[in-house]
This record gives sequence, structure tokens and C-alpha cells, in this order.
Amino acid sequence: NPAKKKPTQGEVIAVGPGRIEKGERVKMDLAVGDKVIYGKYSGTPFTVEGDEVIIIKASDVLAKVG
Repeated sequence: NPAKKKPTQGEVIAVGPGRIEKGERVKMDLAVGDKVIYGKYSGTPFTVEGDEVIIIKASDVLAKVG
């Protein structure tokens, strides 16, 4: 049974409010619909309503494409 190859790009389907740094909110620089490339071992698989998604920290996103 070969290991399932993990994708390294996908589409953003949700974003959080951004991180707190020095007491200030740093706005998220990604938006729903962005196509992104992320590290091969990044994120945590999660199933939402039967669809598998990967939860990734913004710092693990390598680039936006398109």
C-alpha cells in the first residue's frame, strides 16, 4: 500500500484574523480563494463535512501563485 503523497499546493478556503505581535494584531496577508504553495510536511490534515483539508500556519505558506 503506497504512502499517499501529500499535496504541496492548494486553495485557501478560510483564514484566521492574524497573529498578535507585541500586543498588536498583524493582519493576515492571505485571502479566501488565493492559490498557495506550502512546505511538504506542513499542516495538519482535518476532515470537514467529508472533505479533507489541511490546516496550515501562515508562516508555512511559501508563496501565492496566480
